[in-house]
Amino acid sequence: MKFKIEKKLKGTLARAGEIETPHGVIETPAFIVVGTKGSVKSLTPLQITELGAQSVLSNTYHLYLEPGDEQVAKAGGLHKYMQWSGPTFTDSGGFQVFSLGAAMGKSVGKVATGEEIADYSERTDEEVGTGKLALIDEEGVTFKSFLDGSTHRFTPERSIQIQQNIGADIIFAFDECTSPMAPFQYQKEALDRTHRWAERSLAEHTRKVNNGQALFGIVQGGRFEDLRKESATKIGALDFDGFGIGGSFVKEDIATAVKWVNEILPEGKPRHLLGIGEPVDMFFGVENGCDTFDCVAPTRIGRTGTFYTKDGKMNILNSKYREDYRAIESDCGCYTCKNFTRGYIAHLFRSKEMLGPTLGSIHNLYFIIHLVKAMRENILSDSFFSFKETFLNRYYGSTPV
Repeated sequence: MKFKIEKKLKGTLARAGEIETPHGVIETPAFIVVGTKGSVKSLTPLQITELGAQSVLSNTYHLYLEPGDEQVAKAGGLHKYMQWSGPTFTDSGGFQVFSLGAAMGKSVGKVATGEEIADYSERTDEEVGTGKLALIDEEGVTFKSFLDGSTHRFTPERSIQIQQNIGADIIFAFDECTSPMAPFQYQKEALDRTHRWAERSLAEHTRKVNNGQALFGIVQGGRFEDLRKESATKIGALDFDGFGIGGSFVKEDIATAVKWVNEILPEGKPRHLLGIGEPVDMFFGVENGCDTFDCVAPTRIGRTGTFYTKDGKMNILNSKYREDYRAIESDCGCYTCKNFTRGYIAHLFRSKEMLGPTLGSIHNLYFIIHLVKAMRENILSDSFFSFKETFLNRYYGSTPV
């Protein structure tokens, strides 16, 4: 992987650049489409390409459980398996291990003992709750599958091995994703463990030829400035190809937390903000030095009838759209807006037709992808701030601070 900066925005950390991968170039800033299980829900790879997506991110945890990383490898890797020829990412699986259950170490402020781990695999689903509990220890995490309650274990080494089997262009080190509400002492313990796991992930990644895969380290630290800066310093000093910024902070902290980190991380390597997709958050992320973003929100809300527009979000199930024969947005270039009316789309959702969620996903992804693309163009033309103010004033009714 190669990364080059084409232009920096004066007075900020924002930059426009290019990430070169074995499967193509990503022009940054860029929104990375989420295809959790090797599929962007309801869309074909051709549709993903036609709406302007440059790259897809899949989920290590889910692909490990079904169909299994070894099966993906036997099929020729993620690109051939899902018939996507462009660049790909996979996350480490850490977020899902912790988010799909309340981690015992997190809840009681200590890591699990050997006895607790041994006992865990013997517990019934009724005692644990399928997918409701994970045990953290220094070596890794033991967890129950959300599919069938079977016991599994991830370590930094195992996460890297799974991601190597899946074969994405850009992969992530295994980390502990804590709650933003966790107290300082536990955030510090988890952060130290994440740093040790980062070194182990890197060692496993370099242990054998990795076919051009790039490994990103993950910065954590919750809402605490000193922990964020400590993490950026330590992770930034390791020989990673790029960096992910973990989303363990509340919404109002995003801009400041990202700035704390990106003022420290090496400038010449790409930075990915994990799990962020709200327009205002991406503006703040770009302004403070992030290059790529991923989030399930565009397709998730699109499947339930919520559409992004320049005037804010539109709920197509509102009764006023039943006889509205305009496009979702008249100046939008997506397939949905060029071919269908609000009234027809409202009918699809009310009738629970499969086409409705597909059209919602197409429009929302097109909207977000091209919004971030416009941020890039306005960095290049030195008009980022006027574009930001105009967009946010119209979308939110005012410019969020």
